[in-house]
Amino acid sequence: MTKQLRFKGGIHLTNSDSKKVKPYLITKTLVPENQETPIHFVAEDLVSDKLFYRRNHFPYPAFSSSFYFLPIDGHVQNPSVFSLEQIYAMPSKTIKVVLECSGDKRELFKPKVFGEQMGKGAISQGIWKGVPLRTLLQYAGMLDHTKEIVFEGYDNGPRTDSNNVYNFTRSLPIEKALDEDTIIAYEYNNHPLSFKHGFPLRLIVPGWYGMASVKWIKKIVVIEKEFKGPFQTVDYIYYPNQENDSGKFPVTTINVNSTIQFPLDRQLLNTGIYKINGIAWTGEGKIATVEISMDGGQTWDPCKLSNTPKKHAWVRWTYTWNALKKGEYTIKTRATDTEGNRQPGKPLWNRKGYGYNAIDKITVKVE
Repeated sequence: MTKQLRFKGGIHLTNSDSKKVKPYLITKTLVPENQETPIHFVAEDLVSDKLFYRRNHFPYPAFSSSFYFLPIDGHVQNPSVFSLEQIYAMPSKTIKVVLECSGDKRELFKPKVFGEQMGKGAISQGIWKGVPLRTLLQYAGMLDHTKEIVFEGYDNGPRTDSNNVYNFTRSLPIEKALDEDTIIAYEYNNHPLSFKHGFPLRLIVPGWYGMASVKWIKKIVVIEKEFKGPFQTVDYIYYPNQENDSGKFPVTTINVNSTIQFPLDRQLLNTGIYKINGIAWTGEGKIATVEISMDGGQTWDPCKLSNTPKKHAWVRWTYTWNALKKGEYTIKTRATDTEGNRQPGKPLWNRKGYGYNAIDKITVKVE
């Protein structure tokens, strides 16, 4: 027999009804649309398309996919134009990949920085299918001394620092472009790519922050010099100094990181035994260890990894906590990857708020 629960206002909800409650995206801005994944309530390894975080600089582009073709030109021997049918017919690659916005956890920086105030949910994971970028580049025949590959998206609009209209355009160094895992994707989680996530074609660059994975690809241009567009040389640059641009360097590889999913920050708990859990990820190598501290970082214990760490994917971790003593607890986690990178006590502060990866921290109270 289903037990009924009573809430204020005389509303009744059965246990079976309560099981239907689902999480939603966390809205940051509407135009352009920027929304976080409700990461604390994502129990699956594959984030659904509807809950995948959304990060845009401009309103969604308007174009007709019925007449879509992908041109590749520039410093190539055979400038080419590919139809979707041609791309679908090419040998494909399928890969599970974490995509993380470089502004993930931006709201945690101290001092505060300007920009989309993302919490911990500008990250998602799923299975992408597409054609390796290097396959398309081989068809076009790159010439000697090629330095970078430029990707222009259909999304465009004015920037706050200029009255000019720009398409979102980024480049990859030739080494990363030719990586076997860099793909031009057309499917996500075994379904056609949705429009809001880049249909009909988007770039997927495993191991790099999400800005590199250009959506709604309009064209690809091979160049023999450094690309100087504003989303390459103004934005997505670490500026570690408050007063000037000295020491700046580009945002590329995802920093090693972890997030506590349960308990929630400032959650009230009864005494008892709890399974603390979360995720950890990195852009280099694989996750090697995740450690947890229940005393604010004075001592650390190893967490149990729930699945075998794999390159480009997050790993789930758990820790059994006997919360038998009442009081407040500061819980911290830190991840270390196989390349020796470990989450620092403090993040690299930078003016635009990129790459936050300090030790994760929450506070709970046992009553």
